[in-house]
Amino acid sequence: MGSLVAILTHPDDIYPLLKLKMAIRHAEKQIPPEPHWAFCYTLLHKVSRSFGLVIQQLGTELRNAICIFYLVLRALDTVEDDTSIPTDVKVPILIAFHRHIYDRDWHFACGTKDYKVLMDQFHHVSTAFLELERGYQEAIEDITKRMGAGMAKFICKEVETIDDYDEYCHYVAGLVGLGLSKLFHASKLEDLASDELSNSMGLFLQKTNIIRDYLEDINEIPKSRMFWPREIWSKYVNKLEDLKEEENSIKAVQCLNDMVTNALIHMEDCLKYMSALRCPAIFRFCAIPQIMAIGTLALCYNNIEVFRGVVKMRRGLTAKVIDRTKTMSDVYGAFFDFSCMLKSKVDKNDPNATKTLSRLEAVQKICRESGTLTKRKSYVIRSEPRYNSALIVAFFIILSIIFAYLSANRQNN
Repeated sequence: MGSLVAILTHPDDIYPLLKLKMAIRHAEKQIPPEPHWAFCYTLLHKVSRSFGLVIQQLGTELRNAICIFYLVLRALDTVEDDTSIPTDVKVPILIAFHRHIYDRDWHFACGTKDYKVLMDQFHHVSTAFLELERGYQEAIEDITKRMGAGMAKFICKEVETIDDYDEYCHYVAGLVGLGLSKLFHASKLEDLASDELSNSMGLFLQKTNIIRDYLEDINEIPKSRMFWPREIWSKYVNKLEDLKEEENSIKAVQCLNDMVTNALIHMEDCLKYMSALRCPAIFRFCAIPQIMAIGTLALCYNNIEVFRGVVKMRRGLTAKVIDRTKTMSDVYGAFFDFSCMLKSKVDKNDPNATKTLSRLEAVQKICRESGTLTKRKSYVIRSEPRYNSALIVAFFIILSIIFAYLSANRQNN
């Protein structure tokens, strides 16, 4: 019902949604015939459809390397996330994980649903990894080793300070940015980006996820694991879990805004990184998640629902981002629009309002100075158009005919 309401409210989402659905179907058909590669790509589409779609635009060699890089790190992350694994068992696995990827027989039972399948049948990932060019293998091994060691460190360490927070995010996401930059360079399609910019690309995404997933993480069973730094949340409540209590709503939102403001510091580095990319497919691969991140932060900012349920971009808006993001001009436009949306929500009485506005205005200045903000479709609709109800009905009739036609075709084939 929620999806129907969203489409009725935003009928201009229909075309991008249709394109996205068809693109996902096409991507899911591009599964290699070899059993180990078939497993890797099938699982990739299950755990992240959008990632599975964007990765398809890359050339075969780089696509395979990034697919395996992603699955290896998802497996490592599954071990870290499983709070039922005793620390004395978990830590050695994390530290040695970079060696396990060379072992076709290694597997470890943990995780749930698709992630359990990944861990139970990890030999498929190892087999595919061993078929990659040596340069790709070395990059994946190096990042896996460093990430496993960092994760092990934070199994036994709380995130107390903002420096701790940045260090943790570096281990679990900044290193992903460094690894991807190495893979792009190994493909000979891009120059090697600086570690600082690569790190910021990862931190911006990770901090967005940590902010958005507060409620899911705090309610984790059998034991919650949280990465909001004490240095921030202790200014507002005595215990991190107090943020979800009704009586702490005002303080909770102020703390949330503090966390979002901290994440915004990475925006300028992200724009600099993306502006240096030359390969269109790599550019889209990098740009789409970054736009999703700034869009998610705009939705989360000043939003008590972060502590009550799930806050995420509607599917139609996601489809628009995927459809529209082709050049750096599109990125400047999206960052400008979503920073405007976030800026409109800043309460001048918020403790961090000045800092928040300063960071938003800095990125808006960069976007304006790019000279590319004219002649584009905005993500922020300032005056909602009125749609004739008959036109909306016609849309759904056409939609039904299209799906009936596609279904009939599939049955005939």
